[in-house]
Formats: sequence, C-alpha cells, structure tokens
Amino acid sequence: MSARMTESHATIGVLPGDGVGPEVTTAARRVLAAVGDRFGLALSFVEGLIGGAAIDATGTPLPDETVALCTAADAVLLGAVGGPRWDGMPPDRRPEAGLLGIRRALGLFANLRPVRCRPGALAASPFRSGHLDGVDFVVVRELTGGIYFGEKRRDLDARGARASDLCTYSTAEIERIVRLAATVARQRTGRLVSVDKANVLETSRLWRETTQRVMHEEFPDVELTHMLVDTCAMQIILRPRSFDVIVTENMFGDILTDEAAALAGSIGLLPSASLGADVRGGLYEPIHGSAPDIAGRGLANPIGTILSAAMLLRHSLGREAEANAVEQAVEHVIAAGTLTADLRVDGAPPAATSAVADAVVAALVRQEHERHAVPVTP
Repeated sequence: MSARMTESHATIGVLPGDGVGPEVTTAARRVLAAVGDRFGLALSFVEGLIGGAAIDATGTPLPDETVALCTAADAVLLGAVGGPRWDGMPPDRRPEAGLLGIRRALGLFANLRPVRCRPGALAASPFRSGHLDGVDFVVVRELTGGIYFGEKRRDLDARGARASDLCTYSTAEIERIVRLAATVARQRTGRLVSVDKANVLETSRLWRETTQRVMHEEFPDVELTHMLVDTCAMQIILRPRSFDVIVTENMFGDILTDEAAALAGSIGLLPSASLGADVRGGLYEPIHGSAPDIAGRGLANPIGTILSAAMLLRHSLGREAEANAVEQAVEHVIAAGTLTADLRVDGAPPAATSAVADAVVAALVRQEHERHAVPVTP
C-alpha cells in the first residue's frame, strides 16, 4: 500500500488540460465520487494545470506546482492536451511537452491500453457484424523512450531545410517494458506479441534480441510471437481476436492503438494507464485528444475517461471491486443506449457528456440497491 494512502482515503491529482479535457475529467470525477460514497472510500481531488491551459496561465506547459501536486498524489487523472491555438509554439513549449514531461517526472515508462469491443457500441464500428465478437486485448506501449524523446534537429543548407528525430532505446528500457507486458500476458491467456520493425531499424533489432532473451530466461511459460509493425497493423483489422497482449515501442504503440479504436466503435471509448516501477501514483487518461472542435458543447464521450478512472482504482489504489463496479456500470449504460454522438448511428438524439456521467452514477447506485434487495420467496 502507498505510504500516502490509507485504507479509506486517497488523493487524486486531476489535470483537466485542454479542449474537452475539463468536460471528461469532470464526468470521471463524479463517477469516482459516487464510487467513494458506495464503498466508503474518501477521495480528495486536487487540480493542476497542464498543456495549453498551463501555457496561458503560467507561460509553461508543465508548471513546477503541477509536478509537485502529481508527485504527492496517490494517482493522477488527466483529460487531454493540445490544440491549434498553440501550434506555433516552439516544440519544448507546446502543450504536448507538458504531457511528455509529466510522464518523465513521474517515471511512467509503461502505458497499458486495453481494447475491448462492447456489444452496445458495435453499431458504430465500420466492421461487419460478428467480426468483433470476443475482441479483448491489451497493448503495452513503452512510454519514455524512442523517437518522441530523442534529440530533434532542424538545419538549413544550400538545398533548404533538413530535419531529424533521433530514435534510441537501451537494453534496460526494453527489458523493463517486456517484463511488465509478459506479466500481464501471464495473468491473461499467456500469449504475447512483440511488435517492431527489425527488418529495417537498428533499435528494433535490439528490441527483438532483448525481448527474445528476457522471455526465454524469465517467462518460458508465455508464448512469444514477433511481428513487424506493418503486419500487426493489418492483422489488428483482419484478425483482431487473435491478439491477447501486444508489447511495442512508443510511436508504434501510439499509432496502433488509435487504429484499434476503430474496432471498438470510437476512440472516445478507450482508456489507458501509465505506470512506473511503483504502480501507485500512476497517470490515467483516455487515449483521445483534446478535440477542440467540440469542446464546451457537451458532445465529448466521457467513457474512455471513466474507464481510465476504473483502471486508476484497480492499479494505483488496489480497489478491484470498485473498478469492476465502474466497468459493469459502463457496460449497462452502453447496452441501454445512452450514447454520445460518436456512437449514435440510429438517428436518435445523442446523450450529452453530463448525461452519460449521470447514467453511470445511476447504474452504480442501482447496483448497490440490488445488492441489498431482499429476495422474494415464491
């Protein structure tokens, strides 16, 4: 148990960020508060600035106060960062630098992104009926290495501008993410697919060699398959049920999970957990962006953020029953047809962001009433 957390109290750092971030984090906070009421868990929420909102208020995408807040919290819930109004900023001053910075500051090297196709949302998927039955896999993405964190340069010569982005990985970085992914696979069906581009990239060749060694020496009971990233991208579409756990480097994982969101019906449904060596203090966020075109209009789908809150309960607070309750409530709400515009394909009026949160909270309350109901003897 975290030294900061007691049996009945936890502090949650909340970073709403930009665009729809404040709306979806508000929804998730309401659900967490309802969970606290039902299970006797006192939750304190402390807000901080990140991304464009932090730039506007302080001139930097990641203020020191935000880092301190997150370091002191038992877990962190984040909305989204970025937007076109900050596109002209230098790379180290853009909103996205705040997100990369907080991951680095908290030592969050692993990003878990579950992909599950829920029957009530499949009408919004572009795939034919039956293709997605039983799809349930997890992508474990390395989060603090690779091209996103490598040296970036732009120079001018006689032929014009030249730009470069350095992709680097060390053996130790690969070992720790593979160990975590193999542990996840061992807890599921014991199958792990490692994704790289070893036919072209030297970093991928090191990735494959290291993965092979770690799995052979430490996880001989887990079935390992190597797959090139382009093949994996195709197979996620053609044979999504064949995957259980995927482990891959930073950029590949980012791209593949956005592709996988099409399976589920909307990127607004997918949650994520960013974890370090100590899962306490992890960071939880939906995989979608800030969607500034719909911000402030009540159109954003809060389910990805609410499911991220469920992952927060499970991984950082060790509250499995509470996490399961949230996930069951979400299943009920989707099955009942309380859907935001991104999932509504039948012409019926879409539900607002707040209405979806209302429905999830109501489902949690209903679970508690049903648990205490006295059965009627015939």
